[in-house]
Order: sequence, then C-alpha cells, then structure tokens
Amino acid sequence: MKIIMASLEHSLAPISLREQLSFTRAQNSQVVKKIRSAAPISGCVLLSTCNRTELYLASEEDVEPGRLLCQAAGCEYAPYQQAFITLRDDEAIRHLIAVAAGLRSRIWGEDQIISQVKDAISLAREAGTAEPMLETLFRCAISAGKEIRTKAHLTALPTSAASMAVELLQREAGSLKGRRAIVIGNGEMGRLAAGLLYAAGAKVSVTLRTYRHGETIVPSGCGVVPYEERMAHIDGADLLISATTSPHYTITAEQLSAMKNPPAILVDLAIPRDIDPKVSELPGIRLYNVDDLGDHLENRTVPEDVQKIIQNQLDNFYHWVNYRECMNSLSGLKEAIYQRLLTAPELAGTLSEAEIVALSVDKAVDLLISGLADRISAEQLHRCESKIRLHTTGRSVVHP
Repeated sequence: MKIIMASLEHSLAPISLREQLSFTRAQNSQVVKKIRSAAPISGCVLLSTCNRTELYLASEEDVEPGRLLCQAAGCEYAPYQQAFITLRDDEAIRHLIAVAAGLRSRIWGEDQIISQVKDAISLAREAGTAEPMLETLFRCAISAGKEIRTKAHLTALPTSAASMAVELLQREAGSLKGRRAIVIGNGEMGRLAAGLLYAAGAKVSVTLRTYRHGETIVPSGCGVVPYEERMAHIDGADLLISATTSPHYTITAEQLSAMKNPPAILVDLAIPRDIDPKVSELPGIRLYNVDDLGDHLENRTVPEDVQKIIQNQLDNFYHWVNYRECMNSLSGLKEAIYQRLLTAPELAGTLSEAEIVALSVDKAVDLLISGLADRISAEQLHRCESKIRLHTTGRSVVHP
C-alpha cells in the first residue's frame, strides 16, 4: 500500500489559486466521497486550511492526487499542475508530521494546525474514506504535534493566524488602546481575534448572523453587531478583521469607498477571501491577508528536541506498518508449516499425543528460525520466550 499526497500550500501557490480549492467542513466530506468512489484507492483524507489544501491517499496504484482533487472540485487541473507538490511514501509521511508540528506553516509553530489535522481525519472517518494506514499516520502526526507543544517550544509564545493579525495591527497602528475594531465572523478564528484585540485595549464589536440573549458566543467585553447592519458600524471604525467561511465577500471596495470614515487597516483571515482585493487600491487604506502574516519570522531551524519527537513518531508509524505486514503474512506462514509437518517422517507411526505435540512444536520452531536466521538474534529469541511464558504462567523468564 502506498501513501501519496498532493499539497497546494502558501510557499508555491498564491492565494488566488488556493482560495479556489478551499473547502468548508461540509464540502470536505462531499469531496472525499467523490474521490473515493471515482478513483482506485483504499482511502483519502483532505486537509483544508487558510495556508494549504492537501489530499492524502492510500492506494495500491500510482495515482495523481492533485488531478483527482481538481476533478472532484469541478475545476481545471492545468492551472494548478505546477503549483501542486506531490510526495510519495516516506516523503509524504514526513511531510504530514511536519505539518502537524507547525513546521510547514507560514506562522512558524502555529497552534491551530493540530485541530485542523484532527478535523481532517475525523471528517474522512465520518465520510467513510479513512482506512487503517491513514488513521495510524494521522494519529502519529497529531501525537507529534501535541508532544512538541507540551515538551518543546518552537516559539516563545503560542501562535495563530489571529494572534499574528493582532500583532500586525499593533505594528501598523501602534497602540490599540481605545481603537474601535470590528471583527466580522464569530467562528473560532473570529472569536480568538476579538479576544486578543480586547486584551490589547481595543473597543471590539463582533458581527453575528444570529444572536440569542444570554448565549455566550463572543468573548467577554466585546460588543455585538448584527451581520446585516455591519456597514453602519464599520464606517467610523479604526480597524477591521474578517474571518468567515462565506463564499462571498463580506465587504467590497464599492461598499468601503461609500463610507465617510472607513477603517484604515483591514486584515482578511479567510480563504476564500472575505474582503474584495480591490480594497487595497482605495486611498488611505491598507489591506492584509493570511499571506502577509508570519513573514518576519526568520528562524526556521528545527530544535533537536523537536527532531527527536518527530523521529519517534516516524518510528512508531513504521513499527505499526511492519507489524501489520507481519500479521498479513502469518496465515500463509501457518499454512506452509502445517503442510510441512504433514509430510514430516518424525510424526509418522504410533506416537502419543504429547509426543506429537512436542515434535510438532520442535519442527515448527526449527522451520521458522531457519527462515529467519539472518534477521533474528539470541536476545530477540529470549524476549519472545519470556513473553510466551508470561502469557502461560504469569511469570517472565530472566536470562543471564
């Protein structure tokens, strides 16, 4: 079984390409089902974030993940062909673990990628497109990401697109204390951005499509603006962050140009983009998107403790693969030994049941060890014996 993946990520693909292959949770499930039903594969997982879209496949055949993804999404493959990175087997496995660790993110060591990787395999599982090898690979990648964040640190502070957006606003606008800020979107990213803005001293309002009194869906201290009335509140604001999953612009250049006092700085955290790119052409307005975050982070040297964690999870994955392959071979091995024992002259004649068992075991072990003579050591045999005796008597064997 091969692991094959294609990645459309920020390092090669501009945002104009990535946003056309960006998927919501519902779209993700639909796409993996289409790919699974149309392609000669055993399983597939789709990871879609603001920085990357990646398709992971388990397949006996050598297929093109990027082409399959474009076909399922209903778009032409040609514009993307040079932008996709396609990796196979060990390179694909190492790539996913590095992604979960935050090593492939524009924002070095970002926190949100772990939950996004978990969501990807969970959605595939719900859609029926996950399979054992992909499940194990994603589990190892998630474990690596979690361990790195608890035992090692790539950065001094937790990082996310929202935190980097607020940091960018502080660099561009100076102190945020007393500044009026509007956050469009009340999903995870929007709530995180609103909370960070409020903590920095800004007067924050969050747009909601629905709002029920008493329901805690915005950070404490932040105001609420009905989404339909957002334009009236944006006019006169100092700063704006938009982070929704809307397929349409939340604000256009025409709407902003019609305002008397539009915000001077806007940050678009969405893929597909929330804010009309033409906004950047308006005088006195600065527009930033996810590709503008994290560029100032230059230290990309992976610490030794992080490398050890990654290698440990790689070893865990390959150990599982080896065990699985061994288990798949056991039925054939058992049958071969059984057929050989049937023809063994030592077992012919009138023997007691105990003698037959003893001779069968003796012959089977000799056959097995002779086939593994160049791959097995005395120490490994001692461990095997100890484990068998432990299961039989409850006591392990200690060899000198």
